Amino acid sequence: MSQHTPKHPKQNEDSLMRLQGIWMKYQKPLLIALVAIVVLVGGWYFYETQVVQPKEEQATNAIFKAEENFAMDSINAALNGNGTDKGFLYIINNYGSTKPGKLAKYYAGICYLKQSNFNKAVEYLSGYQTDAPQIQMMAYGSLADAYSELGKNDEAISYYQKAASTFPSDELNSSEYLFRAGLKLETLGKSKEALDIYKEIKEKFPKTNRAYEVDKYIYRLSIEPNDFSTK
Repeated sequence: MSQHTPKHPKQNEDSLMRLQGIWMKYQKPLLIALVAIVVLVGGWYFYETQVVQPKEEQATNAIFKAEENFAMDSINAALNGNGTDKGFLYIINNYGSTKPGKLAKYYAGICYLKQSNFNKAVEYLSGYQTDAPQIQMMAYGSLADAYSELGKNDEAISYYQKAASTFPSDELNSSEYLFRAGLKLETLGKSKEALDIYKEIKEKFPKTNRAYEVDKYIYRLSIEPNDFSTK
């Protein structure tokens, strides 16, 4: 049976001396690094508690009133504010980095879309991103509507399809956005692509109204042209 030979006291003393030497050599940079970490952590904590959180609370309070005006269809008040309440544009300019500030960009885009200011709608909606797929879907769909109104058909089709694939659990809106993409493709004379879109609606969203309505579009585009077809 093997036994471990204990280290000689001299060896222990040499190891201790080496450690002390390393500490003396690197003591100053280690202390500087430690102080820097404390300062960074303390600075981050101060920034979060004294700057970020208060701004989040202020933005939340401000957007609540703007959302109320939006819900009442007071679009100008929602966008620009009134004598009492702040509007989405104020929230974007003053709290743009907060969560409510980012959401205000979506609302501003929708407001401009309702006002038929399609370029402004594109400006705000194209810069909006969220982790909430329900809202992101509506943002893409509204952006597609704005592009469609501006005659930018390729962009409109792309974003209609993007909207439909972002939150497919919402079958009603997803099928609607796919249908709009199909119609847009038809107007551009892209019958094959339009037919594929209509079939996709039938396949992915068979229980929606659009799935029932789209049968006639599929039938029309599936008929092979012949000498008796209308030129």
